[in-house]
Amino acid sequence: MPAMNAVVEVLKSEGVDVAFGCPGAAILPLYKAMEELGGIEHLVVRHEEGATHMADGWARTNGRVGLAIGTSGPAGTNMITGLYTAFADSIPIVCVTGQAASTKLHQEAFQAVDIVEIAKPVTKWAVQVKEAAQAPWIFREAFRTARSGRPGPVLIDIPVDIAKQVIEYDPSIDVPLPVARVEPHLPRVERALDLLLAAERPLLLSGGGVVIADASAELVELAELLQVPVQVTLMGKGSIDEGHPLFSGMTGIQTSQRYGNASFLESDLVLALGARFGDRHTGALDVYRGERTFIHVDIEPTQLGRVFEPDLGIVSDTRLFLRAMLDLARARGISRTAGAWPARVARLRSTLTRREDFDDIPVKAPRVYKEINDFFDEDTYFVTAIGLYQIWGGQHQKAFKPRRYQVCGQAGPLGWEIPAAIGVKKAAPEAQVVGVVGDYGFQYLVEELAVAAQYDVPFVLIMLNNEYLGLIRQASLPYEMNYQVDIHFDEYGTDNVKIMEAYGCAGVRVFDPAEIRPSLEWATKEAARTSRPVLVEVMIEREANTPHGLSIDAVREFEPLPTEV
Repeated sequence: MPAMNAVVEVLKSEGVDVAFGCPGAAILPLYKAMEELGGIEHLVVRHEEGATHMADGWARTNGRVGLAIGTSGPAGTNMITGLYTAFADSIPIVCVTGQAASTKLHQEAFQAVDIVEIAKPVTKWAVQVKEAAQAPWIFREAFRTARSGRPGPVLIDIPVDIAKQVIEYDPSIDVPLPVARVEPHLPRVERALDLLLAAERPLLLSGGGVVIADASAELVELAELLQVPVQVTLMGKGSIDEGHPLFSGMTGIQTSQRYGNASFLESDLVLALGARFGDRHTGALDVYRGERTFIHVDIEPTQLGRVFEPDLGIVSDTRLFLRAMLDLARARGISRTAGAWPARVARLRSTLTRREDFDDIPVKAPRVYKEINDFFDEDTYFVTAIGLYQIWGGQHQKAFKPRRYQVCGQAGPLGWEIPAAIGVKKAAPEAQVVGVVGDYGFQYLVEELAVAAQYDVPFVLIMLNNEYLGLIRQASLPYEMNYQVDIHFDEYGTDNVKIMEAYGCAGVRVFDPAEIRPSLEWATKEAARTSRPVLVEVMIEREANTPHGLSIDAVREFEPLPTEV
């Protein structure tokens, strides 16, 4: 069969049912095979970076390997930001690029660039198919590599002459390659349990590895069995219900809670699960490290000791480690009731809070997140990115289930939210999807709204705009239209509201905090009615600031502390 037909058979058997990409001459053999064989829906993007972010959001939602496709030359270089984002956050995606004919690569042919060498620093594996017979096996290994160990992206480059060849391949007797289980060494699990039980004020620190390993249930089970409070990192947000009695917030210098920092500073042992000790989490290492005992569990051996040396390092899949810890604790007959330390954490949590009930005009950012928390349910998927609104989101937005709070944590590319939200919605078509964006980041990849409109992908966008130039002038959208207030707004009693339309999508601008809730109600119904994205642009205070951490990085809160803690 044609080599690219074999590739499509591999893609389908690996669980790919949606692909995101932009066709071009060098990659057309793959598109022809997709058209002939069917079974993979394809969304044509407006920019190849958008394709990578869509594949990223898709993979974060369902845990499978996302697929992005581009042609030769700048298509591949446009994908580098998306590869870096997936690499930094351990997201499994495969990017496929077309390439000039293999016989022309040394002659500076049109759009011939060594994309493999360019992509190597931001991928787990970057490879060019040099023999057509290798194509199905390179794709098999690419998917195994993307899923294995610490997940991440792979790039496959295919010269057009190789893509056109015919090979021997029988899909009926081929299956995905197995992924090795990374199990913990039991003596180290025993040592970890001994240290945890000996501590007076221990914390479990849940990182992104808990979400990736689908280990949230085991995390909560261990916390309840041993009555140990749980903190989350930014990437671990949602791994435990933030309403759980043992939830103790988030530590950091930006995306953090005051009670999270305070309880961390009082702790004497931290069991870190799938966390990489990012600098915005740790702040000043001498303060963060202190005199605490640290146990670090990670599936990637080279993460252990990368930032600082732990007292005990354990190489393991976090789910397998937690199961081993639970089995060991039960075998010893260990079960605890809540004591002084969980009570202390609960006290900090009830007192060291931040105010959100502002009625000011211009709107204060915390009020927006209060409305978000009050209106959307625990099954809603949220997508957010980088900037002040990431800090506010970490501080104020609640997350209740794994994979429901998706954020580009380390790379922080502007414009990630819109294409990522498209990927999330394609992975969970029945779910409510909400993107939280800033006015500046919104300008990047805003053209992908047209993709959502073209393919009927509805979601709600909430923009926090602290730049009074306004959406239309800033983003250079084509036009603004003033409609008579229609029945959708009449239901909620709002009058003379300015509704905007651009890229085939509608939106509304909000100035008064009292208008936020009805606007969210309208946007949710309008997105469902039109099967398109709908924007709620909230004009917040121009000089908006964010409170930071309590002593973690020698930065003090500007808000007064409660009189009793």
